[in-house]
Amino acid sequence: MSAPPSSGQAVARTGSPPSARHGWVQAAVTVLAGVIVMGVLAALGLWAAGGTGIPDNGFPRVVAATVVMAGGGSVRLAGDAGALADTRAGLTAMPLSVTLAGALVIATGFLRPLRHRAMAGASELVGWAARIAVLWLAALVGLALAARQTFTVPLGNGTIGDIGDLFGVNPSIGYTTDLAPTLLFGFLWLAGVLVLALLASRGAPLPARLLRRQESVRPAAYAMVVLLLACVCVGVVIGLVVAATRGHPARTLAVVLLALPNVIWPAFTIGLGATWNGRVDGPFGLPMPHLLDQVLRTPDVSTLDLHSLAQYDGRVWWLVAADAVLTVGAAFAMAARSPARIRPWRHAVHMALALVAAVLTICLVCRISAHYGLSLIGIGDLGGGLSGVLFLEPRLWSALGLAALWGLVTGFAGGLLATRVRPRSEVP
Repeated sequence: MSAPPSSGQAVARTGSPPSARHGWVQAAVTVLAGVIVMGVLAALGLWAAGGTGIPDNGFPRVVAATVVMAGGGSVRLAGDAGALADTRAGLTAMPLSVTLAGALVIATGFLRPLRHRAMAGASELVGWAARIAVLWLAALVGLALAARQTFTVPLGNGTIGDIGDLFGVNPSIGYTTDLAPTLLFGFLWLAGVLVLALLASRGAPLPARLLRRQESVRPAAYAMVVLLLACVCVGVVIGLVVAATRGHPARTLAVVLLALPNVIWPAFTIGLGATWNGRVDGPFGLPMPHLLDQVLRTPDVSTLDLHSLAQYDGRVWWLVAADAVLTVGAAFAMAARSPARIRPWRHAVHMALALVAAVLTICLVCRISAHYGLSLIGIGDLGGGLSGVLFLEPRLWSALGLAALWGLVTGFAGGLLATRVRPRSEVP
């Protein structure tokens, strides 16, 4: 019979961290799972939007382009109409449903080998993240090379069509990927996902130097992740109800699968009092409900806020009540995860800073800009259905100021609620 281990040996075994399994195989599984989920969601959304009718068997290439854009990549529109014509095109947008799905999958794969750990060295975390980054960038390169195609633009009947037939003009427009910006912004996107995953997860290990900062940062990061995901969940429920009761289920499901956060997160900021400016003209359409498209489809730049929307539908004032419930709930979750010694006024400051960061992120990723123009020897510019413009952008500083005000009020209220529900032994 072997002798029992000594107390020193037991302490050494207990104190040594378990070996984390995060090699190249695990990194490949994480990246592959993220790309597959993003590709499936993009394909389903494009299929619901009628994208299977893209000519020249271009559906897989459009799916690849959608995944590239969702991962922070850059897809550039390009046109060619010969010497007698001029084309202008541009596109800036992120299909945030696809982005969110990929971020959740990759973050889960990144955190899974690190669970059940109290601490991890900075070199270990950087090495594990670097493996994922190398494979993610390789996947982006492959997708970017596949996401390229050109389509012929029909001139139609009338003067423009006759001139085009006379001079043999066959205008075309297509899309291609800018590889260098795609790799740069794709890397920044991944870095943001991994850093946010570390900050928002209570069980993920941190280097020893950062442990003292986690009391204020981690609960706030967790609260903002919960807040944004709660908004998306509310949007999913609303989308499914609309698809089942209002008709056009395929179009509604396309919005849900491709661009639900593009709709619901700006709506959240509008409920806080923020203002967005936008315009829709020509054949473009926004991935938004008909109400918003109706407000923005005007000759001039439109203002999108609670007052302008209420002129079409008074129910938008419910956004204020919904935002109040969501932000107070997020503030309570933040305070409940914080140490009991933190006072309500400090919760208010933490919530204000976190909500400003969340609204800033929404304002940056939810911008939409697209334009296309065709001019044939000076005829046809901005007319004949051959041109269009679409953009949606926030008034940034007012949105951030309102977020800070809401954060102070709801953070203080959440801190008071958390103090009341804690056991007396935990309250200082």
